[in-house]
Amino acid sequence: MTTLLIVVVILVCGSIFVNGWTDAPNAIATVVSTRVLSPRAAIILGAVFNFLGVFLMGSAVAKTTATIVDIGAGKEALVTLGAAQLSIIIWAVSAWRYGIPTSESHALIAGLMGAGMSLNGIDAFNWGSLNKVLIGLLISSVLGFVLGFLGSKSIASLFRNAKRRAANKFFSRGQVVSASLMAFSHGAQDGQKFMGVLYLALVIGGVYSNDLSGAMNIPLWIMILCSVLMAAGTSIGGYRIIKTMGMDMVQLEKYQGFAAEVVASGSMLMATVLGIPLSTTNTKGSAMMGAGASKGVNRVNWGIAKEMMIAWVLTFPACLFLGYVFATVFRFLLI
Repeated sequence: MTTLLIVVVILVCGSIFVNGWTDAPNAIATVVSTRVLSPRAAIILGAVFNFLGVFLMGSAVAKTTATIVDIGAGKEALVTLGAAQLSIIIWAVSAWRYGIPTSESHALIAGLMGAGMSLNGIDAFNWGSLNKVLIGLLISSVLGFVLGFLGSKSIASLFRNAKRRAANKFFSRGQVVSASLMAFSHGAQDGQKFMGVLYLALVIGGVYSNDLSGAMNIPLWIMILCSVLMAAGTSIGGYRIIKTMGMDMVQLEKYQGFAAEVVASGSMLMATVLGIPLSTTNTKGSAMMGAGASKGVNRVNWGIAKEMMIAWVLTFPACLFLGYVFATVFRFLLI
């Protein structure tokens, strides 16, 4: 049991690191594409504010994520949880290889659902928590686009008489702030999700006693570990994702980048407080598309956008399938 718990904890830590490596770059793609910051400076900025976001935003989303499925207790539950983490790592790294931004939030949720189904079928689902996931999917995919579009239109109207040089200088400074807020909100959302899963593994393994029905008091060391792993993952790179999101998909002016970052980070922070899991990739990507479309639909490379949306759609069934298969095989081999 102890060895199995260690393996599962390592897999969860691997998922956190991969999230920082493949998902966090989405948060800083805009500030690179508008040439406000270099990729290196943006990655450092993202790593720092991801760290702070994990550390400072509570545990409401962590509780929602940890209770999405009932995976039971003991050795069987640990095998199920480990299988879900392996599915996330394989999917995320495969998508990164081709520079395709995917949602590790949705990969995590789908992997947990698939692994849980292999154990208890759909009876494993906690529909209250899953309803929050569906609300988050609507917010990130639809509201992000609408708010990005309206935000860009509003700023363009407010600053229509401003001199272009002065406006660009203002929004360059503003984008440093909005990109920091975007990275912070990514840490708050995705950091909490993986904190919840790591804590769940330790509860199942008997390290902590908590039935997860009440408040989730996540130990400080787990927050710090998740923060450091996510920041480390972000700091090693992610330029392929930044290029796809910020350069190939849509070309934004500085005020549009500012608008996309403000509406996306604002949505994510509000959802964090309410315990609603959101996808950084979907929320930011949709906001960027909306901001670009505010000056004409031809400003968005819909071919790239289509590839991204296909990847978003495929993430759920792919990770659900992988989680189901891995959990079934591992329980057969180990139990």
